[in-house]
Amino acid sequence: MKLSLLIPFLDNSVEDWAITARLLRWLTFLWLFIGLVILFSASYSIADADRGDGLYYFKRQIAWVLVGLVVFNLVVHSPLRYIVAIADWVVLLLLLLILATIIPGVGTTINGATRWLVIGGIPIQPSELIKPFLVLQSARVFGKWEQLNLRVRLTWLCIFAFVLLGILLQPNLSTTAFCGMTIWLIALAAGLPYLQLGGTALGGFLLAVLSISLREYQQKRVTMFLNPWADPLGDGYQLVQSLLAIGSGGMWGTGFGLSQQKLFYLPIQYTDFIFAVYAEEFGFIGCLVLFGFLFVYGTLALIVAQRAQRVVHRLVAIGAMILMVGQSLMNIGVATGALPTTGLPFPLFSYGGNSMIASLLAAGLLIRVARESNEAKVVSLAERRRSQKVEGTEVQRSSRERGKIVSLNRSNFKSKS
Repeated sequence: MKLSLLIPFLDNSVEDWAITARLLRWLTFLWLFIGLVILFSASYSIADADRGDGLYYFKRQIAWVLVGLVVFNLVVHSPLRYIVAIADWVVLLLLLLILATIIPGVGTTINGATRWLVIGGIPIQPSELIKPFLVLQSARVFGKWEQLNLRVRLTWLCIFAFVLLGILLQPNLSTTAFCGMTIWLIALAAGLPYLQLGGTALGGFLLAVLSISLREYQQKRVTMFLNPWADPLGDGYQLVQSLLAIGSGGMWGTGFGLSQQKLFYLPIQYTDFIFAVYAEEFGFIGCLVLFGFLFVYGTLALIVAQRAQRVVHRLVAIGAMILMVGQSLMNIGVATGALPTTGLPFPLFSYGGNSMIASLLAAGLLIRVARESNEAKVVSLAERRRSQKVEGTEVQRSSRERGKIVSLNRSNFKSKS
């Protein structure tokens, strides 16, 4: 592979891609650019106060973006069958890392949750990195469900269950619920029997109820989401400040960089609640534009899924769309009080290297499916020249052969005369 293929903006092969793949590529870059702009605004004040450098989080995010873009381009230039083939091993590896975070003294605890491993000074969040590989392996298993024997089916169902249980024990109910819903929706798209899907959904619901009943902070999140104004300075503070930020944006917003709630009122404004800063600075109109963008992105993803040649590819496209668009809508739902407060990041917006890499990997998978879908191939100029050269050679060869035949006929005619 050429080194230029690792750098998206130096990739000259794009002109040969299908139109949906090219559109999704540029929409992904636009999404990434807007996310960096919003992160700069949302994080500058808190970074300047806490770190003495207003660009602290922004510079670190840029570094993760560069790593993520390399992963992104490797994926869009690698045959999907090779990526799917290694998904099972990556899922098992990340499952071991998830279980390692639960071991006392191994995992790193932040804000009461042990979700990270520090390897070589780099924080790794296995529960975030596993999301795109869960999509790949779920598509692989459920796409070939009828061809698998009972032992293989049960094995992978148990592995998926261990992944969800390991994330839940960190504890991380929001990521557990999102990963569980992603796997379930892929199974639904694969056409699994409704009885099996219904039983799985009921089991997941009961597990969530059990987790909430055993953890007081999760109970408070659920109750405060219903009425955050009951304790606006306590458990409802975060959601109240988010709602104040969104409401302060009005129709057109306060303007880029002019959010007031990000000035030490709204907690974690550059991660889980970054949408509130966006809504305050760009207002209702800006939110409509963002929703329109997500709608277009999701529609293109569904078109790619519909045109995919193979069932597994179709399920990968659907899963990637859920990771990108579905998670974005859930993050917005939390910020607006439509859903209980959770720790789900906004893809390509929220600060965090693991989320950035996982999101760009998911976007790369979607574009790769678009490249391999049965659309009309866009022929490059070089290919057209090669084709014309071959056609010209064939024409010259046929002309010489016709000339030989004419000469032979004339000589035969003279000899007979």
